[in-house]
Amino acid sequence: MGVPVIVAIDGPAGAGKSTVARLVAQNLGVPYLDTGALYRAIAFYLDSLNIPPVENNILADALSALSIELTDRGLLLNGEEAGCRIRSPRVDSIVSQYSALPMVRKRLLAIQRDQGKNGLVADGRDMGTVVFPDAPVKIFLTASDTVRARRRYLELRGRGEDVSPDEVLNVIRRRDRIDAERTSAPLKKADDAIEINTDSLSAEEVAREILMHSERRAAESEACQ
Repeated sequence: MGVPVIVAIDGPAGAGKSTVARLVAQNLGVPYLDTGALYRAIAFYLDSLNIPPVENNILADALSALSIELTDRGLLLNGEEAGCRIRSPRVDSIVSQYSALPMVRKRLLAIQRDQGKNGLVADGRDMGTVVFPDAPVKIFLTASDTVRARRRYLELRGRGEDVSPDEVLNVIRRRDRIDAERTSAPLKKADDAIEINTDSLSAEEVAREILMHSERRAAESEACQ
């Protein structure tokens, strides 16, 4: 069937974006772009160099020297697989501070758009508003902060991380505030995005809803040709 080339999925942390995006990409037979991993990699890298989330020449030089590649092996950070290092609670707590910086967002914009040349499903905070504003399918996933925190807590505990539910909830709420208030590409729903609340839906149910919407958009596009 004819399907949209790019599906842009936005939403706050813990709304289920990554899991759903992977399912949609698999069903459509196109690549999945994990933009959150890109920002996590930058946050991990800068934090390891003790470079704070402040725009200056030091930050600019560090970003220029950074190599990020998306390959079949996964994300490569300066030639090495990023792996689970970028999924730690430490990175959880700092990633929004770094991703709010215009320098950081500019550094990753070209990388993200380049990946979309042959079609993809991308999830993040500004996929439909900034990175792929012309995407034919735009989705905005939402969920209550308590549900999102519970999902994140179970994920972290499943990896053996020693965290408390309250700690995870506080991180989620802090990330929400930073993402919404940043001046560069704040988290917001695109005007033409479809909003889906995932509180009581499984990832499979959300993916099916997005696929149905994709089919409708593809049919509409074909009818106009």
